[in-house]
Amino acid sequence: MNKKLSLGEKAAYGLGAVGKDMVYMLSASYILYYYQDIMGVSAWVMGVILLVARVFDAFNDPIMGVLVAKTKTRFGKFRPWLLIGTVTNAVILYLLFAAPPALSGSGLVAYAAVLYILWGVTYTMMDIPYWSMIPAFTEGGKERENLSALARSCAGVGSALITIVTMIAVAGIGKFFAGEGASDLEIDRLGFQYFALIIAAVFIVFIVITCVAVKEKSTVDMQTVSVKDMFKALIQNDQAMATVITIVLVNTAIYTTSNLVIYFFKYDVAAGDAWRSPYTIFNTFGGAVQILSMMLFFPLLRKVFSTMKIFYICFVSAIAGYIALLAITTFANVQNVWVLLVPGFFIFAAAGILNVLTTIFLANTVDYGELKNNRRDESVIFSMQTFVVKLASGVAAMVASVCLTVFHISKDEDAVVQVAESSILGLRMTMTLLPIVVLFFGALVFKKKYILSDEKLKEISQKLEEKKKQA
Repeated sequence: MNKKLSLGEKAAYGLGAVGKDMVYMLSASYILYYYQDIMGVSAWVMGVILLVARVFDAFNDPIMGVLVAKTKTRFGKFRPWLLIGTVTNAVILYLLFAAPPALSGSGLVAYAAVLYILWGVTYTMMDIPYWSMIPAFTEGGKERENLSALARSCAGVGSALITIVTMIAVAGIGKFFAGEGASDLEIDRLGFQYFALIIAAVFIVFIVITCVAVKEKSTVDMQTVSVKDMFKALIQNDQAMATVITIVLVNTAIYTTSNLVIYFFKYDVAAGDAWRSPYTIFNTFGGAVQILSMMLFFPLLRKVFSTMKIFYICFVSAIAGYIALLAITTFANVQNVWVLLVPGFFIFAAAGILNVLTTIFLANTVDYGELKNNRRDESVIFSMQTFVVKLASGVAAMVASVCLTVFHISKDEDAVVQVAESSILGLRMTMTLLPIVVLFFGALVFKKKYILSDEKLKEISQKLEEKKKQA
């Protein structure tokens, strides 16, 4: 039996999650804004690029899962891929936010498309082995659940940090490199370029710490399978499929809002450059709430409720927050950012806890699949987590780009008075009503399909132990 994980090992693993989700959130939340509002690429074209890249991942991610499963080195199955993927992804991230200003038209579109697809490939290269390591160096049950929760909480911290500091850092760094008299677009362009470089460097340092400190303590007997067999195994694991469908719906709702909220503040809440202050206040508050929800609220709720009950509580909280946000934007003074913090609390808190829960649920399906299919496919199942989260971000970006195109919201509009009232209304509806509908369907899918309660998991664990003794 493996010894329990040390505090240092847990901290090192969590630090890796902070770094990788800083990178992910920078891309997921700001790539559309960077290329559309700063570089001048059509919102519609960017939406197509982001969605096509996610369709490409439908083939790339599962193949990566199989490659990880087949890997055998003296450093383990997962850590070599984790390190290689991190370094290459960090380089691509920098290039993605360092588009040459001389490029325009089809050249700029091609640059964005190629680099974004490469970013997705390299992110998969490190994300799948990162999450797949959990069952390979932990005991089942509480230890695995606790580490999954810790890692997802740390990932949420990374996401929250990017949410809080990006626009502040971009403005400060951009002014430093652009110099006096530079335009706002030049400041933002240089700010994003060098901010991405800093985040890429931090990412590499954090993952190196993870690779050095965390060892694969147990050798999991994973049967290598073909891509066809792998899809068959996933279809046979109905709990994994229910979980990933739920993850897609939850993240699509949340990412749709996160993609549009910067436009909401820029063209609805405030005019001109005055939007940065309320946007920063809102994001700082939201990031703090997300961190608290994962580090404090979830552990407190877990002492009283099962994970499934907490899941439904979060759905109610998120939907209530969106309804309140819709009501405020319709009937109240939307220019008052402090009023917006009320619905923001319920949405951000729910989003943070849901991120923790979906990871726990997915980890639980590994044991379920082993009992049902006599094969332990953690790389296969966790490859789906990588894919579905990126798929959700691609769908959300496409929705956001359609919204910006249909309602004629672009970088040419420097003040709220220049944007038609109908455009503002469309923006508000897209970032509130649509997430409500998507979350509602997510709750229905989960309620109908997911059966892995705490009691069921104990039963599965006991049956697996009995099978091992009989083997």
